Amino acid sequence: MLKHIPRSAEAIAADRARYEAHQKRGLEFAPKALPEPSPRTAPAPAPQEVIGTETVPGGWYHVLKLAQGERLRIAAGGPGSSVSLAAWAAADSSERMNLPDTVKLQWTTELRRGRVVFSDMGRVLFSITEDSSGAHDVLTGGSPARAPFTPGARNTRENMVIAAAKLGLDKRDLPALLTFFAPVRVDAGGGFFWNPALLAGDDWVELRAEMDLLVALSNTRHPLDPSGPTTGEGPAITVTRLAAAPIAQDDLCRTATAEAVRGFENNARA
Repeated sequence: MLKHIPRSAEAIAADRARYEAHQKRGLEFAPKALPEPSPRTAPAPAPQEVIGTETVPGGWYHVLKLAQGERLRIAAGGPGSSVSLAAWAAADSSERMNLPDTVKLQWTTELRRGRVVFSDMGRVLFSITEDSSGAHDVLTGGSPARAPFTPGARNTRENMVIAAAKLGLDKRDLPALLTFFAPVRVDAGGGFFWNPALLAGDDWVELRAEMDLLVALSNTRHPLDPSGPTTGEGPAITVTRLAAAPIAQDDLCRTATAEAVRGFENNARA
């Protein structure tokens, strides 16, 4: 049985001061301004860059494997395309995407162009190299199971369980999900709300794999999307796998924060 050890107000204040000093150093190292969003219209990739393209209907899922350096472009097909993502290290799937660490290490819930996503081992799984909106959700997750495995009741949770199984995993391997094209914001009272003005329907995001990855995607309406109950499944999305491209030494994703630098150092040591 754990024994409670009382702490003085002075000790608590000293710990808080150390935390705030650490936070200040992290924020001072971070870029003063991330780059502008990517153009709304995604430039067409050169034919030799395209490894494969998939159309994922509204309500369905997709799984794929990415080699280190390859890029994954996800393009919304219109309003209502919220795309949840889970990722694991291909070499050892016990290493998985960790959104709490991703948020804490970069001092922000705003994942957009120039940010990275960490694993639970302190390594970088992928970088967000292009992003037209910055309207993505790291806080609430996808839609929960309502009527398990019944036609007409597709949701993020069940899609991800099935997708994980196709990758040789099960529901215990699922991490907290990152959902693209989900403009979730927090109001003054701490409640979540949906801000559709942040999206245009033709948004896109591009991710660069920083190690060999297993990836699962679910194209299902977000639970906070107010149009979901009346419009049904959202539109299809387009998922394009692109070949690796040269990476500049001053690549923003690799240099934006001290934590990102250390994450890539961890990648290099593995």
